[in-house]
Amino acid sequence: MSSCISVLGSTGSIGRQTLDVVDKLGLRVAALTANRDVDRLEAQCRKYRPKLAAMMDEAAYKELKARLSDMNITVVLGLEGLITAASLPEADTVVTAVSGMVGLKPTLAAIREHKRIALANKETLVCAGELVMEQAKTYGAEIIPVDSEHSAIFQCLMGNRDKTQIKRLILTCSGGPFYGLTRTELAEKKKADALRHPNWKMGAKITIDCATLMNKGLEIIEAMRLYDLPLEKVTAVVHRQSIVHSMVEFTDGAVMAQLGAPDMRIPISLAMTYPERKQTPAPALDLLSCPPLTFAEIDEGSFDCFRLAKEAARRGGTVCAAMNAANEEAVALYLQDNIGFYDISELVARAMELPSVENPKLRDILNADKAARELVRSRFPR
Repeated sequence: MSSCISVLGSTGSIGRQTLDVVDKLGLRVAALTANRDVDRLEAQCRKYRPKLAAMMDEAAYKELKARLSDMNITVVLGLEGLITAASLPEADTVVTAVSGMVGLKPTLAAIREHKRIALANKETLVCAGELVMEQAKTYGAEIIPVDSEHSAIFQCLMGNRDKTQIKRLILTCSGGPFYGLTRTELAEKKKADALRHPNWKMGAKITIDCATLMNKGLEIIEAMRLYDLPLEKVTAVVHRQSIVHSMVEFTDGAVMAQLGAPDMRIPISLAMTYPERKQTPAPALDLLSCPPLTFAEIDEGSFDCFRLAKEAARRGGTVCAAMNAANEEAVALYLQDNIGFYDISELVARAMELPSVENPKLRDILNADKAARELVRSRFPR
């Protein structure tokens, strides 16, 4: 069980819910980091009194440093600050709740320091999964997934880690706010529509990814990396109620599922307490008041991003990194109302046409990420 943690991305949705769990479990906090939310990070620092606070944005860093001048807290800047936060000797666990490719280097740094990684940053495994898992094995670092779907798979496999007995992993998907719509209807949807997720409260970027179903495609790749399985053994189905968080089908025909209220504090808490379980701030699931549980196929003909993510998984190499980078840039443009819904998948598809490197090193992954971002920005300058 964890005793002291660093939270990368503490002002975001996952970060704030992690601190709810910290309060419930009575954990200590070594470091907190944010992008630019000075007000919230200052309040968190005054409550939890970490050794270190990091800001990605330079102006926000300067303001936070001035505001915390009366406290014995070291304030650091940028990616190097995140890496420092991930490497503090006081912390036995690092919660990677930052969004996007920025989480990769801090995660690798935490792995090299033999930390437990409570992984909520799926892009780390999407872009560099083989490298990250190899490093974790080399340094003896634990990676415990925080995503509700991957935590569900993790829990279903607690009693059976023999991969030869797994027929397939079945990730569940709410279908997002646009479930059942046609391509014509989807083409007209703007960010205000996309941000209305039916079941979960999340950050803007991941909520858009849920609307395009890119999030489920990324999760398929993440599951492949976490559990070292080929694409044909990882699938996804629509489950509108978000009560069954994922399932494992075994070779004998048995299917194990993990159920729970749609509350991220449950998987967050498990990542802190594993192999134990502790009481969480989340509500209990009342089976007698649950709606009927339904399952359906994902409409790959309407949700291009899901199909493209699976294609990237099939092709491997640096294609996944390029796909992810283009999606991050395209989603940012969509959130600014600069492009349409299907422009996101078009940009992702173009980035996937860039030259790919098989068996990539870290520099190859970073180069692919940069090239894909430049491609998107050249077509739609901000």
